[in-house]
Parts: sequence; C-alpha cells; structure tokens
Amino acid sequence: MTAVLVFLGAMVGAPLRYLTDRLVQSRHDSLFPWGTFGVNLVGCLVLGALTGAGTALPQPVLALVGTGCCGALTTHSTFSYETLRLADRKAYFYAAMNVTVSVIAGLGAALLAFTTTSAIV
Repeated sequence: MTAVLVFLGAMVGAPLRYLTDRLVQSRHDSLFPWGTFGVNLVGCLVLGALTGAGTALPQPVLALVGTGCCGALTTHSTFSYETLRLADRKAYFYAAMNVTVSVIAGLGAALLAFTTTSAIV
C-alpha cells in the first residue's frame, strides 16, 4: 500500500514541478533557474513541516506527500544540471549563487517549517 501512495504522490509532484518550472521561468528574463529554485524551496518547506509534525502525522500521509509528491516535486539532479550549465556558459556568478542561495534558503525553509510545526503540534 505504501508504494501505491508514493506512486500517487509522484503522479502529482512530477507534473507540478514541470509546469511550475515552466511557468516561473517564462516570467523571468534571467539565466538564473528560478523555477527549479522555487519548487525546491517549496519542497523544503513542506518536508520541514511534515518532519516537524513528527508522530502526529500518519505514515500514509508521509508516504503520499513527503516521499511521493515532494520527492517528485523537488529535484537535485536538475539543480546540479542547471548549475553546471550556468558554469559552462561562463555565468559563474549565477552558478555560485544558485548553489549558495539554494542550499541556504532550502535549509532555512526546512528549519522554519520544522520549528513552526513542532511548536504547533
């Protein structure tokens, strides 16, 4: 049953990632990968909140939303690819900022959501 929930969550997360990335990127005239940054940041917030809920969260919800949806929504491989592509285009500042801002903002978002949810639950 858990595998089915992960699969169903991924069926939502993967298209959501693609469509959000395309929508966000089409609105920015920049080399910076805003779409991937945005979906990864949202994924960090959601996973931080789910983790902060701890045992109050039923395991099926964690499988569906955390592993399935967020696993398909967020993307380390695209983040890596886009960073390397920026470096290949000699956009070193954007490449460095993509790594720095993504890691700091992602950890900050996860910590914020974790702390907030832990305090509420």
